[in-house]
Amino acid sequence: MDRLEEIEKQIEQFRNDRDWAQYHNPKDLAISLSIEVAELLENFQWKISEDAVQKNKEDIKRELADVLIYSIMLSNEMDLDLETIIKEKLKENEEKYPIDKSKGSNSKYTEFTN
Repeated sequence: MDRLEEIEKQIEQFRNDRDWAQYHNPKDLAISLSIEVAELLENFQWKISEDAVQKNKEDIKRELADVLIYSIMLSNEMDLDLETIIKEKLKENEEKYPIDKSKGSNSKYTEFTN
């Protein structure tokens, strides 16, 4: 068993021990994920990035864990293999953002000139 599978099983066991699967449909998991992302962002609001990280690192760590946990639960609920969907997205991004056009640039792919 790889590390990701082990983490997925721990999350599932935590949820099942509390009988929370009944609440974990894709819609509610997506909503919860959005809320956790907002809580993560609160650590950065109105602050310089470096100051926010220095001051709020522990809370950022906890909120990021919540974001990842909900992401994993949503992928499992929808029967999506995380490794596969991440690799597919990376391939898609490689096509959208070729190195010769995107290296060192923060432009969106739609802004690239031919």
